[in-house]
Amino acid sequence: MTDTRAERANIAIVRKFFEVGPSKCDLATADALLHPEFFLHTPLPTPGPGIEAMKNVSMTCRAAFHGLNVTVNDIMADEDTVTARFTARGIHKGEFMGHLPTGKTIMMTGIEIFRIKDGKIAELWGELKLMGLMQHLGILPGSA
Repeated sequence: MTDTRAERANIAIVRKFFEVGPSKCDLATADALLHPEFFLHTPLPTPGPGIEAMKNVSMTCRAAFHGLNVTVNDIMADEDTVTARFTARGIHKGEFMGHLPTGKTIMMTGIEIFRIKDGKIAELWGELKLMGLMQHLGILPGSA
């Protein structure tokens, strides 16, 4: 894979999105990184078209997990696509997907794939270890 200037720029866009979106809930800055035709594909509530879907997911997760911080573990680009493996940490202090807070510290991993268009994030596909999270919180039987 060739590391081009455009790919490095796309990686910078996605890194900034992780830094200001999920970790700081700076919605205005995160919005500036999203393309007007943005579409969200995730197993979390409110996937769909529009920047409002992303805002809703960010606010819901921030409300559910106090001190939510997302760390990018690996990131790579190929033309207009950026893939990032991340770890999210926080404390379950608010309702999440209809379940009351447990007070437990969480750590969830996931992979997200971003498509960049015109220097902005046009699509985001997320694969999250939600079953492990739900087992850890005691919402589902089993162990994470």
